[in-house]
Amino acid sequence: MKFKILIISLFVLFIVQVVFSQNNKPNVILIMADDIGYECIGVNGSDSYLTPILDSLSTKGIRFTNTFSQPLCTPSRVKIMTGKPNHENYEYFSYLGTDKRTFGNLFKENGYKTSIVGKWQLNGLKYKLKDHNKMSRPNDFGFDEYSLWQLSFPRDKKKERFANPKIEQNGKILKTDFSDYGPDIVSDYAIGFIERNKNDPFFIYYPMILVHDPFSPTPDSKIWKDESKRTIEGTKYFGDMISYMDKIIGKIINELKKHSILENTLLIFVGDNGSHPRIVSVQNGKKIKGAKGNTIKHGNHVPMFVNWDSKIKESFIVSSLIGFEDFYSTFEDILGIREKESSGKSFLNLLIGEEYKERKALTSYYDPRWSSNVDKFRSVYSQTKEFKLYKNGNFFNTLKDPLELNSISKNLTKIESRVKKLLQKELNKVPNLEANSKEKWGKDRLKNFQ
Repeated sequence: MKFKILIISLFVLFIVQVVFSQNNKPNVILIMADDIGYECIGVNGSDSYLTPILDSLSTKGIRFTNTFSQPLCTPSRVKIMTGKPNHENYEYFSYLGTDKRTFGNLFKENGYKTSIVGKWQLNGLKYKLKDHNKMSRPNDFGFDEYSLWQLSFPRDKKKERFANPKIEQNGKILKTDFSDYGPDIVSDYAIGFIERNKNDPFFIYYPMILVHDPFSPTPDSKIWKDESKRTIEGTKYFGDMISYMDKIIGKIINELKKHSILENTLLIFVGDNGSHPRIVSVQNGKKIKGAKGNTIKHGNHVPMFVNWDSKIKESFIVSSLIGFEDFYSTFEDILGIREKESSGKSFLNLLIGEEYKERKALTSYYDPRWSSNVDKFRSVYSQTKEFKLYKNGNFFNTLKDPLELNSISKNLTKIESRVKKLLQKELNKVPNLEANSKEKWGKDRLKNFQ
């Protein structure tokens, strides 16, 4: 059996190497929006917001309906960038350890020009961890160039991420004022990077600044004309922010078309976690309250679209379970890596029309180590498309009970019993949460990172 698996793996690797020859390496752009749940995209049933660009991606590529992130930003970012579950390498909220490797390193080592633009928030600024004020940390993680918010400076209410932002770009702090808009600065940098590297294979990781709070006007909002009101806040501007996010994606697509490289570019869009709890959206006639930070479905069910014109000839929908560790694994396959670092499951075969055996369950270890309003949700759980089992024994049908109000404990059906047994087997592979995690990390381990 092991010999058969080895033969199949070698055959798949051979196919990948033929498809992606040295002279035809695909460009890769990964766009990850900040705090946007599955319910916020038009083609996913949103009645609240207009997303024509993202909707058009689904008509030309693949729309994924069961992609699950971690419930909070840093746990998701560490997971997607390193391809490993949080119990292996997550240390602090807003921190990526200096000894970690990311997909930036992966692409750079394999001949790609690399760039990261958008939100960083991985220097451990709150705790003043080792190298917290080091502006070259993105370079250490494999990115040749960057244009980022919250790299070596903490959040500043006077210079936030939107109007009059504090943006650091390749070792320099940009001079900005209220005529500048953070998402425009970083997305324009991405476009410039594409233009400069149009003749070479490149990788862009764009963790977007939008649509995280503060919820404020965009340059397309009517109120933007009044400079004194560009930093006012209110959830009524959330729709404007989604529209502007969508517009930026269209701007990047147009740049790829301009240089005739869209066909050979793998473009991925995904959300990093659910929407903010203050955001109530309508999806298919039903109100959905954002649940960022929470482990219920509305806290980690995120939109995902993939376009790759040279490989994806017809649009289709994928219902397979996709986790954030899977992106790194997919990139490894694209690059023809023999000894893989990631513990994820590559979805490359879905993109190139080869046979794909979907996973039966997806497991998450979630210990945010942040504030009490999210730490109360710390847990380990495993799920199928319909059911979810926590290590504490709570068992839910997430299709019928998305808010997880009624644990199934008695009179289980044969299907429920079988699925629960499967999920328990998966949970047994993952360690339990540490006792008093936040206190332990705050007191006993903080000195190890300073």
